[in-house]
Amino acid sequence: QVQLVESGGGLVQPGGSLRLSCVVSGSIPSFNVMGWYRQTPGKERELVASISSGGWRHYADTVKDRFTISRDNAKNTLYLQMNSLKPEDTAVYVCNVATSQLRYWGQGTQVTVSS
Repeated sequence: QVQLVESGGGLVQPGGSLRLSCVVSGSIPSFNVMGWYRQTPGKERELVASISSGGWRHYADTVKDRFTISRDNAKNTLYLQMNSLKPEDTAVYVCNVATSQLRYWGQGTQVTVSS
């Protein structure tokens, strides 16, 4: 059974930084895409960033040059370094793993950017 557990969320002031982690347990195909989505009430879930097993990265325009996604395949862990945070980055951040056949989701971690 595949499980994704996020951590690292919290309350931060505008301009601050946070680093999110997502530990993946269970067996998944080596070829996959891991990503971070964010969800706010009344809005559709938004893809923030993704990274393939080969290292190809994609970022939403709203977070380019501020967020960095990375993965440690040996530790089955996905990271999201978030810098220069803005109030509009406030959301529940959810980890995702996509294979050729299935998608897996974590429960999410709350990020609140406020003074």
